[in-house]
Amino acid sequence: MREDVEALDISDVTANWVNAQILERQIGERIKALADLSDTPLFFGRLDYLHAPGADQAEGAEGERFYIGRRHVHDADGDPMVIDWRAPVSQPFYRASKKDPMDVGLRRRFGYTGGELTAYEDEHLSDPAEAARTSRLLQQEIERPRVGPMRDIVATIQPEQDEIVRSGLGGSVCVQGGPGTGKTAVGLHRVAYLLYAHRERLARTGTLVIGPNRSFLHYIEQVLPALGELTVRQATVDDLVAHVEVRGTDEAAAAVVKGDARMAQVLRRAVYSHVTMPTEPVVVVRGSRRWRVPAYELEEIVRELLDRDIRYGAAREALPQRIAHAVLVQMERAGEAPDDRVQDAVARNSAVKAAVKAIWPAVDPAKLVLRLLADADFLAAHADGILSEDEQKTILWAKPARSVKSAKWSAADAVLIDEAADLVERTHSLGHVVLDEAQDLSPMQYRAVGRRCTTGSATVLGDLAQGTTPWATRSWQEALAHLGKADAVIEELTAGFRVPTDVITYASRLLPHIAPGLTPVASIRENPGFFEVRAVSGTGDVVAACEESLRNEGSIGLIAADARIPALAEALTEAGIPFLAPGEETTPETRLTLVPASLAKGLEYDYVVLDEPRAVVDGEPDERTGLRRLYVALTRAVSGLTVTHATDLPPQLA
Repeated sequence: MREDVEALDISDVTANWVNAQILERQIGERIKALADLSDTPLFFGRLDYLHAPGADQAEGAEGERFYIGRRHVHDADGDPMVIDWRAPVSQPFYRASKKDPMDVGLRRRFGYTGGELTAYEDEHLSDPAEAARTSRLLQQEIERPRVGPMRDIVATIQPEQDEIVRSGLGGSVCVQGGPGTGKTAVGLHRVAYLLYAHRERLARTGTLVIGPNRSFLHYIEQVLPALGELTVRQATVDDLVAHVEVRGTDEAAAAVVKGDARMAQVLRRAVYSHVTMPTEPVVVVRGSRRWRVPAYELEEIVRELLDRDIRYGAAREALPQRIAHAVLVQMERAGEAPDDRVQDAVARNSAVKAAVKAIWPAVDPAKLVLRLLADADFLAAHADGILSEDEQKTILWAKPARSVKSAKWSAADAVLIDEAADLVERTHSLGHVVLDEAQDLSPMQYRAVGRRCTTGSATVLGDLAQGTTPWATRSWQEALAHLGKADAVIEELTAGFRVPTDVITYASRLLPHIAPGLTPVASIRENPGFFEVRAVSGTGDVVAACEESLRNEGSIGLIAADARIPALAEALTEAGIPFLAPGEETTPETRLTLVPASLAKGLEYDYVVLDEPRAVVDGEPDERTGLRRLYVALTRAVSGLTVTHATDLPPQLA
């Protein structure tokens, strides 16, 4: 298939140079999408239908056989050999069961090692004599070591995950899922499915995956390309709102107020406070005639634009045309016959321009936020009745910046500027947005993401128990309202595929203290995994625990409180153990990653050594946030967890 594309001759099929360039780029992307993956087979399953799909079963139509794979594969004649996992005919591979065989006589799973076929396993779903059983190949695939970046799960998608993956483009979905329930993989595969089912529409409107940080995005970046999808953009929330350079940080209290949804009202008031009702008429001179639009008529035009609730900038652009229209009405009454060109000329008249500048001046979003945070009187005028005096003092800068460029903007400030920018000019909306680790977003950040999918849909992924910011989400209903998707369907995944039973049971001791209403994850792994809590005397013992873990196959993560990372890095270096930073790809020679607890979210390692749980808790502004950070750190292991501590463990783990 790839050679066919490479052999295409487009020299005589394009009308001009631009078309040739576009077609060449599309061919290049197609060739990339058809790249071989050395350790990934073209197919992983087979379905033998009792009857041809879509045929009348009463007529006894002969069944058909389909091989299911990551990609559609056809032979030299164009006949399908492997069916894409997203095709409707592939759905029973994930959904069929002994209770509901979905007209499938045989489901076969193939086992592979390094891309080579090593095993297969059959289920005769329509045979009442055969009992239902757990698939060994499925278990092996779920439990095999994690080395390198995140990979696709097309061979192991479970029925409850498949329902979410194949839900329609029209509606938004929120997935609450504990550690290891596969919510991130479900979100990415949902994007792949939507691109398959609605390719033309999403090619026009665009898709976006939003992650919590660059390390996380690097970890997941190969999943969609491995499924042949190369056009999905990835970004963090900070990337979306990068109107200014972020060089400062906020105290937790200030960040909480700046992230509060009430700030949207403050900004709205501040933006529209620039509109001034006219007190003078506008006099337009054209040739020997003077046309006068009185102040009361100008005020009517301004009030009408305000009542329409359109963007500040759009209304400002409409105002000169409205004034010009009022002049044209007078011209027509005087017997003239002006056309659109005359109206445009009047709108550009210096008197009209001066009036617009005085009535509806231009607003720079960054300068507006700068004034709000630097000018106590300006903030008080627009926050009156919205923010308390103490809240206003909390967000005011101690040393006001002189200009937008010299200001030490924080991440929360950038979100405020984005809100103000949207009040001035509408933000471009995409067709579908996936928001991962959503529980850590503030209401204002939800609004920033929601602006990117006002005319599209969203897939929101997260775990309330893993909220590690002081403003972390309290409920998904509240979060979805801020996102502008209050009607989204909320699904909960509770079956754990990644974290071993003993590890998730230990971590779940924290749930009553951090998220009392959540259902604990139930691990479906048959292997209980390795788990040990070990008292140590210093960093040397922690390094020894890492050396023990490195004797096993797979990736190793040493997770510690951010403040302890330099000491551990020094100890590893002295011991001659090479290590990576989060997001860097493991190699056969370097399989250990040193992970600050603040960056652990969303990552996974075969074996984890968790250093000093008490330090992880103490490194956060409050105990609840610290315990949530600890819950995240405890649940990164796929095969084994060693908890090392020189000080007492938090009492919640006792």
